Amino acid sequence: MKTSVILFFTILFFGNHITAQDKLPTIDKSPMDMSYYPLNYPVLKISNKSTEPLIARIIYSRPAMNGRKIFGELVEYNKVWRFGANEATEIEFFKDVYINKVKIKKGRYTLYAIPGEKNWTMIINKEVDTWGAFAYDNKKDLLRIDVSSQLLADAIETFTIYFDKINSSSFGLYAYWENTKIVLPISISKTN
Repeated sequence: MKTSVILFFTILFFGNHITAQDKLPTIDKSPMDMSYYPLNYPVLKISNKSTEPLIARIIYSRPAMNGRKIFGELVEYNKVWRFGANEATEIEFFKDVYINKVKIKKGRYTLYAIPGEKNWTMIINKEVDTWGAFAYDNKKDLLRIDVSSQLLADAIETFTIYFDKINSSSFGLYAYWENTKIVLPISISKTN
């Protein structure tokens, strides 16, 4: 009898403990995504079709418009933005690259933006593992570069970032949302 009571309470305790751990976090409204340069690098790598080495990866959260006005309202003009939702967007370079002829060493960085009506300022910052732009510190900036924004004919519902080749020695980070497109050129040699 004593063994049965101990067994009952042991099952009850561990059963409740396991159930308590089953409280899963809710699904985020802005799912996290990742893009590589070369585009689709992991798939190319496992299928032995990769012809270029891995150079860059970006990890970001993808907010949706959901009927909202984005640029100039939800994302204010002339204010630092995390370049996505939730955690600040992170970019990692697997070799040294050049942006506007400024050398960015191999490593992981945060990518911020300051949207404007016609031009954006893109920021590479040394601080990583941060949420939003609330703790943004411009003293940790490695680079600021202005890029023009382009108006799109059709609205893009979900914020999208990807890399694509420009030429044999450079590629671009392309970002689309609402009716806006920006391109940040990145070179693998200083001469571009």
